[in-house]
Amino acid sequence: MTINLNLPPELENELHAEAEKLNLPFSEYILHILSTRKSTDNFPKTGAELVKYWENEGVINSRLDITDSQVYARELRHQAETRERA
Repeated sequence: MTINLNLPPELENELHAEAEKLNLPFSEYILHILSTRKSTDNFPKTGAELVKYWENEGVINSRLDITDSQVYARELRHQAETRERA
């Protein structure tokens, strides 16, 4: 099937750049994006499903530099509370 799309120039440029980084032809990259999309029917509905989803997507444990999440959260909170306002 052939589909003609009128993409906004900035989106087209972004997609072309991503395809080049992966060394893929533009049309093949677009096909890859469409074939790996997530269906809205399969979104997590419970906390456990959400955690499993994040694990599968590589989000959980992606920051190996954070060894203690509680300490890290306190540090972030302290930084936010003590930063200068513009």
